[in-house]
Amino acid sequence: MMHRLDTPLIMAWLLILGLGTVMVASSAVAIDSVYLAKHGFFLVIAGLAFVLMLIVPLSWWQRGHRLAWLASVVLCVAVLIPGVGSEVNGARRWIGLGGFSLQAAEIAKFLLLVYVAGYLARFGERLADEPMALVRPLLMICVVAGLLLLQPDFGSIVVIGSMAIGMLFIAGARLRHFLFAVTLAAGALVIIAYAQPYRLERLTTFTDPWSSAFGSGYQLTQALIAFGRGELLGLGLGEGIQKLFYLPEAHNDFIFAVIAEELGLLGALFVLLLFVVLVLRLLRIARLALEAGRPFAGYLVYGVAFLLGVQCLINLGVNTGMLPTKGLTLPFVSYGGNSLIVCCAMLGLVCRVELEAADG
Repeated sequence: MMHRLDTPLIMAWLLILGLGTVMVASSAVAIDSVYLAKHGFFLVIAGLAFVLMLIVPLSWWQRGHRLAWLASVVLCVAVLIPGVGSEVNGARRWIGLGGFSLQAAEIAKFLLLVYVAGYLARFGERLADEPMALVRPLLMICVVAGLLLLQPDFGSIVVIGSMAIGMLFIAGARLRHFLFAVTLAAGALVIIAYAQPYRLERLTTFTDPWSSAFGSGYQLTQALIAFGRGELLGLGLGEGIQKLFYLPEAHNDFIFAVIAEELGLLGALFVLLLFVVLVLRLLRIARLALEAGRPFAGYLVYGVAFLLGVQCLINLGVNTGMLPTKGLTLPFVSYGGNSLIVCCAMLGLVCRVELEAADG
């Protein structure tokens, strides 16, 4: 079976997973060694999710794509219900399941990916001539986005919106309709950002974090210090200082800064190269699927490429100060069971696409 899979894709994925495990162990050492044990447990579950996606026929997902949208709505509503959803730091994004917390937004990303791919497989040919064919999926996405905003989870809205718009463009939406949708989405994001003072503060702070180095700019300044300390070759694995209670979320949202400090510019560029290889191979698989007349498979893989690529760019942008601070994990690298499991499940879908292509 393995000879039918894309070797560069699998190698890049496994290298990223391995590097992520090493860096979680390094960055969490100052907090609690139990994080490594938990990460190992999440890797096992993620592996099982990958295998499950690998053995489930794509036709099953295509037939149930509308149910996938409904499930995402139910999940995002459930997390807002007191007693069901758990509130942490003013945000209600998790559903407690014993010792594990289910993050609604991460599951919603996967489900909406399936929904949009299924919709485009049915109506993709109408996008160029029927504006309503473009509006319908956007309205369905907006329903989920509104629920995510109530949690609030602004970052996931950006990732899901970018994924959906990219898939619609690939499916053949006219450029003027596409630009109109992008303009509306950008305008909505600006309004959302300015509606809450803390979001506006993040937007203004990232342009000059040093003006509020011990306030709203604290995370970013500490991340930039980590980049500066790393220089070309880094301080050495495990030798970083910023993770020692200086840089918040060093094992999660800001793990790339730890990589830059300990492995240097070359290490950071190597991680970036691995993600470039991963996304480019995904785009190739998606293109081949569409050329072979398999629209659902092609759009599905395009969605995975856009989702992983956009989330990676946002995380790197936040870590380097090119984007406002936002809590989004670096796929396959950051500590966090929900993200790791969902990302590996999406790679499982991609590999299923390849297996079915090989079987004809």
